[in-house]
Amino acid sequence: MKLENVSLSLLYIQRYFPLLHLAPSFCFQSMEFPETNNKLITTLSFLLCMLSLTYASKNCDFPAIFNFGDSNSDTGGLAAAFSPPNSPFGETFFHMPAGRYSDGRLIIDFIAKSFSLPYLSAYLNSLGANFKHGANFATAASTIQIPTSIVPNGGYSPFYLDVQYEQFLQFISRSQIIREKGAMFAESVPERDYFEKALYTFDIGQNDLGAGFSGNLSVEEVNATVPDIVNSFSANVKKIYNLGARSFWIHNTGPLGCLAYIFESFPLAEKDSAGCAKAYNEVAQHFNLNLKESVAQLRKDLPLAVFTYVDIYSVKYSLFSEPEKHGFELPLVVCCGYGGKYNFSSNVRCGDTVAANGTQIVVGSCDRPSVRVNWDGVHYTEAANKFIFDQISTGAFSDPPIPLKMACHNTTH
Repeated sequence: MKLENVSLSLLYIQRYFPLLHLAPSFCFQSMEFPETNNKLITTLSFLLCMLSLTYASKNCDFPAIFNFGDSNSDTGGLAAAFSPPNSPFGETFFHMPAGRYSDGRLIIDFIAKSFSLPYLSAYLNSLGANFKHGANFATAASTIQIPTSIVPNGGYSPFYLDVQYEQFLQFISRSQIIREKGAMFAESVPERDYFEKALYTFDIGQNDLGAGFSGNLSVEEVNATVPDIVNSFSANVKKIYNLGARSFWIHNTGPLGCLAYIFESFPLAEKDSAGCAKAYNEVAQHFNLNLKESVAQLRKDLPLAVFTYVDIYSVKYSLFSEPEKHGFELPLVVCCGYGGKYNFSSNVRCGDTVAANGTQIVVGSCDRPSVRVNWDGVHYTEAANKFIFDQISTGAFSDPPIPLKMACHNTTH
């Protein structure tokens, strides 16, 4: 074997197969090279391809998950800090309110389950919490940027993304102090190397757009705020990276214009073919485009990290545009609500007590939450969340198109 042949072979391998692990099926296709018929090249390429297959097929071993976000992934944060949601929240899976704004589990719950990890305890939940395999810093009504009004004198959480980062920073420090002292709670906090090996998940930004709308900004004005919102997101991701995070799984935001609270607030909004408020979905898409570009820049700025951008929007929108195809019905109508065309009122929410026909009733859920999409006018049912997880976990809606279980493998360079 001549040295120049080996060098030439390696050159061709590098040129034509820089990302073999992105396309495993390619290994079983005929390998034809436009500039040579060298059998050595073909043989070495095939061997390298098989090695890449072995590497790429190895699932990630995430010992922990750390989540940042809003109500789409809050497993009890806001409930621990303020008033918890009442029954019938949680009725489908937990059979009681469990701090989640749904009838059951959220996407983050299914993510944890897929790695055989326990459901994430909310960082703010001091009772019965176990943080051995991660922590959840998300709280309902959280924003990326500092909100203009907060609970209880406004609609948004005081635990916006900057605060969630500070909580994570404190969590790292305090958890390791506990471990070093060997205290009785040492086994309920992560080991030091878990922070670098963990999966970091993000689902936040929807409330920043909602805050703009509720603040009487026009669609154009809300769009104009998006770059600053996304820049704030990126700045926090970089800070979390500097604390040791390396594997990032980032959801974009869903179709706001398909949610009942938008219909009630903006009844004259033009509807699309699915019955969703067109302009408000376009704002969400504008945010998502900026977020995707920001994630692409993060890959360049932080080449040691792995960033997976997940198109939650498309999956969620399919539930509204083609509900029957996926086994759902009445996607725009709220399952747990009260009154009006969409069974929703901002004055009477799911679980509230209201006077009706001279008696007091609790606003309950629909007969079959398992075939419904919208739980309470803002959030999704467990069935919808499970469907969304099943779609995104395959990698079919990810950039790069890599499955959740392989989200620690860097396939972008």
